[in-house]
Amino acid sequence: MQSPEPSSPPVLLNIGGKKYATTVETLTQREPDSMLAAMFSGRHMLPHHPTTGTVFVDRDGKHFRHVLNWLRDGAIPLMSESEYQQLLREAEYYQLLGLADYINERLGWKKVDSSEAELTRKDVIKCIQAQKVRFRGVNLSGLDLSKLDLSEVDFSYACIKNTDFSCANLYKAKFGVEASSSSFQNANLRECEFIGANLQESILDGANLRSANLQDACLTRCSFIETDLHSAHLQTANLTSANLRGANLEAANLKGAKLSGTNLQDANLQRAYLREVDLRDTQLTGAKLGGANLLGAIR
Repeated sequence: MQSPEPSSPPVLLNIGGKKYATTVETLTQREPDSMLAAMFSGRHMLPHHPTTGTVFVDRDGKHFRHVLNWLRDGAIPLMSESEYQQLLREAEYYQLLGLADYINERLGWKKVDSSEAELTRKDVIKCIQAQKVRFRGVNLSGLDLSKLDLSEVDFSYACIKNTDFSCANLYKAKFGVEASSSSFQNANLRECEFIGANLQESILDGANLRSANLQDACLTRCSFIETDLHSAHLQTANLTSANLRGANLEAANLKGAKLSGTNLQDANLQRAYLREVDLRDTQLTGAKLGGANLLGAIR
C-alpha cells in the first residue's frame, strides 16, 4: 500500500483574536488573484508570532470561517441579509472576487464593478495627513494621485491599475501585487519596494528609482526611458519588450532578469551585474558596459 503524499505544513492564522489553521493550497488556489493568495504566495515576508508562528490579520475573525469554507469548497451557508453584508465586506477586503460575486447573487444585487476605486483623490489627501499611512488591500484603480507626497506609504496588496502617480513623491513607498498600466512618469521612487509586483505596461519615464527593489517584478512592455535605476535590484525581473532607452542602470543587479526584446540603447550599464542573463535578443546599441559583470551571460 502506498503511503500518502506528505502535505504542506499548516498555516496558523490569528484573525482579530480568533485562531484558524489551514494550508497554503487553500489560501491560494481557488482565488489566485486575491490578497490572501498574494500574502501566502511565497513572494512576501510575513511577520510571524515568535512563539506560536501565527500570522496576525487585523480583521473581525467572526466570518473568517466562512471565508475559509469558501476557499475550500466554493460554498457558504444560508445567512441573513445583514450577515451576508458583513461577509461581503470581508470578501472585498481580501479581494475575493468570486466570493463577492456569489454573495451579490444571493442578495440579488448587481455585480459591483471591481475596477472602481474605493476612494477619491480628496480621500487620499486626507489620509496622507496622518503620521503613518497604509492603503493595504484598497482598490485605488484609475485615481489621479499625481504630484502628491506619498513618501513611505504602504500600498501592499492594493490594486492600483491605471493609476496616475506622475510627479508624485513615493520615496520608500511599498507596493504590492497589481499596478499594471499605471503612470509613474517623473515620480520619485527612490528606495521604494515593488517585489513581485505586476507593473506590466506602466510608464516610468524619467522616474527616480535609485536603489529601488523590483526583484521578481513583472515589467513587460514597461517604459523606462531615461529613468534613473542606479543600484536598483532587478534580479529575475521580467523586462521582456521593455523600453529602457537611455536609462541609468549603473551598478544595478539584473542577475537572471528576462531581457528578450528589451531596448537598452544608449543605456548606462557600467558596473551592472548581468550574470546569467540572455542578451541575444536585447538591443544594446550605444549602451555603456564598462566594468559590467557578464559572467555566464549569453550574447
